[in-house]
Amino acid sequence: MAKVRTSFICQSCGAVAPRWQGKCEACNAWNSLVEEAPSAGIGALAARNARKGRIFALEGLNGSSPPAPRLLSGMAELDRVTGGGFVPGSVLLIGGEPGIGKSTLLIQVCAAMARRGERVVYISGEEAAAQVRLRAERLGLSDAHVELAAETSVEDVVTTLSHGRTPSLVVIDSIQTMWTETADSTPGTVTQVRGAAQALIRFAKLSGACVILVGHVTKDGQIAGPRVVEHMVDAVASFEGDGSHHFRILRNAKNRFGPTDEIGVFEMTGGGLVEVANPSALFLAGRDGCAPGAAVFAGMEGTRPVLVEIQALVAPSALGTPRRAVVGWDPSRLSMLVAVLEAHGRVKLGQHDIYLNVAGGMKISEPAADLAAAAALVSSLTGAVLPHDMVFFGEVGLSGAVRPVPHANLRLKEAKKLGFARAVAPQGIKDQNSGDKAGLSPARLDDMPLRSIRHIGEAIADIAALGRSVAAPSKTRAAVS
Repeated sequence: MAKVRTSFICQSCGAVAPRWQGKCEACNAWNSLVEEAPSAGIGALAARNARKGRIFALEGLNGSSPPAPRLLSGMAELDRVTGGGFVPGSVLLIGGEPGIGKSTLLIQVCAAMARRGERVVYISGEEAAAQVRLRAERLGLSDAHVELAAETSVEDVVTTLSHGRTPSLVVIDSIQTMWTETADSTPGTVTQVRGAAQALIRFAKLSGACVILVGHVTKDGQIAGPRVVEHMVDAVASFEGDGSHHFRILRNAKNRFGPTDEIGVFEMTGGGLVEVANPSALFLAGRDGCAPGAAVFAGMEGTRPVLVEIQALVAPSALGTPRRAVVGWDPSRLSMLVAVLEAHGRVKLGQHDIYLNVAGGMKISEPAADLAAAAALVSSLTGAVLPHDMVFFGEVGLSGAVRPVPHANLRLKEAKKLGFARAVAPQGIKDQNSGDKAGLSPARLDDMPLRSIRHIGEAIADIAALGRSVAAPSKTRAAVS
């Protein structure tokens, strides 16, 4: 009898190794190899049932296709992230840390759709049906006709959903707890997650039901399991937040039916998640406009303008290697910005500890925050208090030049709506919109006075001039020479 050979599959990246080893050579993850039978899985099942292929019709790009219909979830912030609502037959993967509110959000969506007469099914693989009922009762949703079950077998789930009226929405909480008979491994492994996801995606495409898969995350914040699942689904969203803050952000990373990088903002209350229609007002609440080291950044999250406060603290260091601590921004970008300020702005930061924080727990990734972060650093170093009604945005290059950023009008409209009267922006923004080529005189964009700058040195000089009114001249000249 032939010996049954096994393989070892990495649970982080899906790489296959012929023998067990402590470290995966593909992704360098430790203790991530799990032994699995090579005869199991979707590929083995297809090999046993191999058949001759068939000829199918090919179409061109010039055909007309009707727009994808949308199914509103009942929550405007979630509809914004999905691109206008759920698309029938689509599959959405939502990840997030434990206790962040994924199940709370989805049970509220299920209740809102069920009250409109839609058939909604909630499959829980982690909690018993009684536990889900207790959560719904606490949120005041027990009157909604949501069909509930606690099941982990994918074959049983698909067979049950195929009977009766096709559901409009199916929630699987979570995909790591599901298992399929086509894979001979424990639930949560790469083979099982991939096989279960493929079976549920096939059901969604054939039936037209929208399926939401809840995914666990690793300690790095990435969705656990094989990366191929994120490629298989139609949309990927991450539910972010901090336990010390009461708001949550649903961030879109992939969407085949709408724009990416959209965000939806929710506030966690005793009655569940509440939508935040104006997140800028939430992030700027309680702002101290009389303290140095604080600058308001007019940013963009997808198509939505968001204003946040960037706080900086620059203090002399007693250590040989000054400390750099960043919350809510890229640490490597802070290092680059500090180097540019020292090289092209003559700002002496090498012997200072630097602490940078995005107020409210917001995470910023766009380069347009460079100018606001630089203004906060110089303000803290010189003791200058920036005007409370001024916003900043612009990308700072390695040469010290301030580069234009897109969507200037949207940023300024949001700032004006919240009571801001002045803005500091790159020179190209003024040239493109106001037609003024003079250079340094303030221009107006969207009925707001605009200070256009070409180089980071101009912003440093303006802030240093403000600092002379509140600090000793010798201190200011020593900080910014």
